[in-house]
Amino acid sequence: MTITQLSTFLKIAEQNSFSAAADSLGYAQSTVTTQIKQLEEELGCQLFDRLGKTIVLTPQGEKLIAYAEKMLQLEREIHLEISDEEEPTGVLKIGVSESLCYSRVPEALMKYRKEIPGIDIRLVFITHDTFPDMLQKGELDLVYTLNPYMEDDRLTMLYKKEETLGFYASPDHQLVGKKIKEKDLADYPLLLTGHNCSFRHMLMEDLAKCGVEAKSLIETSSKEILKQFASNGLGIAFIPDMTATREVENGSLKKLDWRGSSFPIYSQIFVHKDKHISKAISSLVEVIE
Repeated sequence: MTITQLSTFLKIAEQNSFSAAADSLGYAQSTVTTQIKQLEEELGCQLFDRLGKTIVLTPQGEKLIAYAEKMLQLEREIHLEISDEEEPTGVLKIGVSESLCYSRVPEALMKYRKEIPGIDIRLVFITHDTFPDMLQKGELDLVYTLNPYMEDDRLTMLYKKEETLGFYASPDHQLVGKKIKEKDLADYPLLLTGHNCSFRHMLMEDLAKCGVEAKSLIETSSKEILKQFASNGLGIAFIPDMTATREVENGSLKKLDWRGSSFPIYSQIFVHKDKHISKAISSLVEVIE
């Protein structure tokens, strides 16, 4: 079997379609079909059930996914580590939280590319509840996330920095300039991140403890939408401070003077606990630090 065959297999499994996988990989569909046929012949089993126009992984195909992901991860590590060049080359797959992409990630990657130009960076947006499994499966080499402090036996933390959350509203909002606590939010619509976001969970749990029922106008994973709604006077946005720097500077948003509970969050870098810390990874962590 070849890395190419395994990569094609994973793409088909991801997209549930031979034709879609062929388009994504830039192959003719006949090439994809041949690769999978050769792989099935070598393994002596069928990897997909073809049910009309629908394909479904067989039990053997389900088992192969974990091994194929590990093989591709090892291939990336080989390219990163085994080279005649002094500087590492290859692909580094990084999972990032959206909030960190407003300034932190672009600045870090620009500096990193100057220092190690041979590394091809591939970014994937992640959520708090999914990235540990993605590291476990080898889908990502490293994760740079913004979340409450977390511990996971499957992961190793390489970096941690305390960050802050804040409440933001339009400059003419009634609460601007006042010292506010949980009870003061009861009469105003809140602009919150989505249901699977840890920031939202922290706030909702705090309000519930204080007996405050939140008026939620909109919930979305997009901080840009939350900021736009807040600047238009449609509510109070609860977002990481790092995502609102530009709006505070240009005067379109004001940070409210919050005197209620604290909401501790951290920017954190994780890898799988068994992950080899290559020069490509350690150099990126140094740049972020």
